Amino acid sequence: MMRRTAFPFLLLALLLFGCTAKPDYVADLGHVEVRNYSGQDLSSINDFRENSIQGPQYINISTYHLEISGLVEHPQNLTYEEALNRPKYSKVVTLDCVEGWSATILWEGVLISDLLDQAGVQPGANTVVFHAYDGYSTTLPLDYIRDRSILLAYRMNNVTIPPERGFPFQVVAEDKWGYKWAKWVTRIEVSDDPNYRGYWESRGYNQNGDRTAPGSDRCIP
Repeated sequence: MMRRTAFPFLLLALLLFGCTAKPDYVADLGHVEVRNYSGQDLSSINDFRENSIQGPQYINISTYHLEISGLVEHPQNLTYEEALNRPKYSKVVTLDCVEGWSATILWEGVLISDLLDQAGVQPGANTVVFHAYDGYSTTLPLDYIRDRSILLAYRMNNVTIPPERGFPFQVVAEDKWGYKWAKWVTRIEVSDDPNYRGYWESRGYNQNGDRTAPGSDRCIP
């Protein structure tokens, strides 16, 4: 009789513990890359050629700072989280390389103009210089950045930009050739020198970088 009555209680206890017990670990599956957005097919984050000047850069985000300097009233030295602590925006933009390939990606980031407004751009400024962790640099006109709502992206296709693509930040310079899309951005310098030549511009690349302008035989996305 005791065996018959004990079995239901034992079964109930097993069921209760089985339903309430927590697993030993929780697997982080991360974010899944999206390949379609609003009916538009997207390229993969792997559809890029590696042609940066020193290969992929791997930045320690715990010590990373984004500097905003030059012709600004309040120079900034932002941590990664501080740089992200503002409204986020997303848009689908195609990167075109003069090598003949392209990639259409859903980019998510912050407006560069919001970062500049926080720093307070001084009168007479007309150019923004982007400096990268590997020594790379390039420029964009200040008016272009404001008028086109240019992003400093930290995600692509719903995943955090990987180191090979420019983590923590890449400039999304829409309608510009890929060498204007600076990766691994560490400093944004506001300038009044529209003739400043970046890494490839000083080597003969078109200063404007417009896709309709004469190109070169190489780009650095």
